[in-house]
Parts: sequence; structure tokens; C-alpha cells
Amino acid sequence: MDKQGRVDAVDAEMASRLLPDTAVRALGRWWDANKAAHRDGTPGAHTVRYTPARWAGATPWPSRLAPVTGTGDAEVSRAEVAAAVADALEREAFREALIATYVWGKGKRGIWGESGPSTLHKILSADGLDAALAEAVTTLREAGAREAYAGLLGRGNGLGPAFFTKFLYFAGQSLPTAQGPAPLILDRVLAGRLHHLAAAVGRETGIDPDGAAVAWAWKRWNWSPHRYGVYLSFMEAAARQLADTKTWPSCARPDLLERALFATGLETHA
Repeated sequence: MDKQGRVDAVDAEMASRLLPDTAVRALGRWWDANKAAHRDGTPGAHTVRYTPARWAGATPWPSRLAPVTGTGDAEVSRAEVAAAVADALEREAFREALIATYVWGKGKRGIWGESGPSTLHKILSADGLDAALAEAVTTLREAGAREAYAGLLGRGNGLGPAFFTKFLYFAGQSLPTAQGPAPLILDRVLAGRLHHLAAAVGRETGIDPDGAAVAWAWKRWNWSPHRYGVYLSFMEAAARQLADTKTWPSCARPDLLERALFATGLETHA
């Protein structure tokens, strides 16, 4: 069996097994510690701190974020970013929507340098950015998250999957007519969690005993549209699995699992 064949076989096993008991227990502990903030079954209360003044060159600046002329730090929640993106998309202000998601994604890491505002400046200066974002929103609405992801992949100028999946995620909050699984954030941390789960399945089944094929599929960045689709399908099914347990809210959406999985180091829960 070639590498892709081993990966496909592991994917099929994961789709059948979903989350192991150790992961279910770890996520249940996360819920016990965080349910007061997420009783509605969403991660809307998940708040990020950022420094508005450091983003003074980012325009058009979303009005729902704190003014860049202010001093000190500010906070913004997922729910507030979702509202900012919905407002921007209603006006077809695609750059504004992207800025809101990018600032939330960077948070306090948004320092002057390649990892913060200067990278955002490169992204905003890319030729055809507005058309690419508009096309992504249309594709998300009409064809679904995987196809929208595929359209943004490789657009260059620093707009990598770890950040444009945030744009798709927040855009999806105001596009309930999109087909298929809802878009979710995928970054190197979440890919690492799925890598850990898949590697265990590969070892236990003997499909990928050395983990080489799984490591190739669940790399740290630049995931294929197929891999993003596998991720979305797994997360949707795993959210249903958790909802059937007494350790997880029955009303929870897949993005609550995304939030919890990011925060839960499965590697430390054997």
C-alpha cells in the first residue's frame, strides 16, 4: 500500500472510531472547567487580548474593534468578531472582514514584525485580494467550505491556511446556507492534535506503524483541500459523538470542539 493509500485507510478508521475514550475524558474535563462561559454550546465568549495601536496601518479598520488611536490593550470575543465580519460582508467590505479575523487570530502576538502587522500589510497589498475574498465567500455560500478553502490556497503574500481558515470560519457564521460541514479554523496546533489521534490509529491497526504517512498528511501547514475536508468531516462527527455523552453539552456546535481541542493537550492524557 502506498503512502496515500495508508493515509486513506487511517482516515477511514478514524471516521469509524472517532475520539478515543482518553480524548473524550480530557475534553470533558475542559468542559467542566469552561462551561460557565459556553453554556450556549458555542465558543462565542472566547476572548482574545490585542493592542489596537499596533495595527494603526491596517485599513479599513473594523468599527467594532477598539480604535487604533487608543492606548493599552483591548479584548475582543469570537462573537464580536463574527458580528464585525457579518457587518462587513453585508457591505462587501471584504478587507475589513479579513482584518477583523486576522487581528483576532494574532492577538497579543501581533507585534511589529513578520508575524504581525507587517505581514498583514503584505496580505492587503496583494493583487486581486478583494476578488479572491469575494469569490471565497460566494463559493462558501454555494459550494461549501472545502471548495472555498481550495480557492484561497496558494494565493500568496502571507495569506496561509492557518489564517484564511479563520476568515472562512467567521464568514460561515453569517452564511447559514453553505453546503456541507461548516468551516472551522485549522492551524498547526489543531493539525497536531489530529496528527496525534491519527498516529495512534496507524500504530494500533498496523496501517502506518512508523507514522510516516500520517506525518505527511497532518503536516504543520499548507494542508490540501482534501485534508481540510477530512478535518471538517471528522470534527462534525466527533461533535455528535461528544453530544451523546454526559460529559459534553448536547447543544454544542463543532466549533466548540475546535476551541476545546486547541486548548487540550491530548498528548498528555494517556
